Amino acid sequence: MSPEDGWKEDLCRKHGMKLLLLCREDREVFCLCCEKTQEHRDHHLCLIRDAVKECQEMLQAALRRLQKEQQEAEELEADIREQRTSCKYQMQTERQRIRSEFNQLRCILDCEEQRELQKLEEEERKTLDNLAAAEAELVQQSWLLKDLISDLECRREWPTQALLQDTSGTMKWGEVWTLRKPKLVSKKLRRVFRAPDLGAMLQAQRELTHVQCYWEDITLDPFNLNLNLVLSEDQRQVISVPIWPVKCYNYGVLGSQCFSSGKHYWEVDVSKKTAWVLGVYCRAHSCNTELALGRGTEHQNAHAIYRPQCGYWVIGVKNAFKYKAFEDASTCDLNVLTLPGAVPPLRVGVFLDCEAGTVSFFNVTNYGSLIYRFSKCSFSQNVYPYFNPWNCPAPMTVCPSSS
Repeated sequence: MSPEDGWKEDLCRKHGMKLLLLCREDREVFCLCCEKTQEHRDHHLCLIRDAVKECQEMLQAALRRLQKEQQEAEELEADIREQRTSCKYQMQTERQRIRSEFNQLRCILDCEEQRELQKLEEEERKTLDNLAAAEAELVQQSWLLKDLISDLECRREWPTQALLQDTSGTMKWGEVWTLRKPKLVSKKLRRVFRAPDLGAMLQAQRELTHVQCYWEDITLDPFNLNLNLVLSEDQRQVISVPIWPVKCYNYGVLGSQCFSSGKHYWEVDVSKKTAWVLGVYCRAHSCNTELALGRGTEHQNAHAIYRPQCGYWVIGVKNAFKYKAFEDASTCDLNVLTLPGAVPPLRVGVFLDCEAGTVSFFNVTNYGSLIYRFSKCSFSQNVYPYFNPWNCPAPMTVCPSSS
């Protein structure tokens, strides 16, 4: 509706009247006089204001639809950016996990390699020392033989009378001399290396890492402590000292913390000890209190004390190599433990799960391999960590979580 020849844009160019109608077929606007002509007689006509309103509504609807499409596009774009960020984070996390897993495997392999090489070097040293001792003994015998042979050869040149009157015993010695042969050393290695089960070792390490999430800061209870036990200033270390001429001691000491629910974990350093007992204690109504606490008892009667029916779920070692678990089965038959990988635990982890009723012991020195697990434990009262340095003067130390 552009104005031409100076006409106003809302006036008909033919009749000069206001434009009020729209022909939908021709998309032309005209006045009332134009309506009477034959040109638009059979066409669909409508008022301009109605057509404008309709157009505005259509434009508004299209605008709303396109704005909605634009919003959806922006949301999808933001979602894709978020997915990209999440994907990068997941990939980075997985990359770190893969590296961590393989670093653990390399660490295990390196430690096992060093351990096996140390064992081989020890066997080599002992074998070479034995061979050197055997060689030295043979050299000494060889010198003696040379001297004896030289003496006998000289006597062959002696006059008959001098030979018959010889009382030095050299001839007799030559008759009875016997070479002392050294013990034979096997040409085969006593130990043959077998590759460790990395899967089992890694699984054990994962289980140890899981239970270490429940680490408790345990200290030792200084109250009701027997005279033969000495605690360190930070109450993390206990040492057993002999009290002459007394022979019966109370070696046990409880932790200052007690538990009635949940999961709890702590570690004990026994690296310098040849004998110890540790685990948990829960007062049992069926046992005499003094007996349960181990007061005035001989070492040989320990198997009658450290049993679950007396409130003890413990394991122990005697003479550095005899590891045992104290069960209810018999008062004299202890469960002898076979350590996985034959690596003595220098550090023992104790995991208490009150809900599951289990007490587990882990060999932290051997990547967290399971030493022993008590199942179906019945805790009627509060459970205390229990420590027993036994008759070994070396210290037993509760490790802080930061270690």
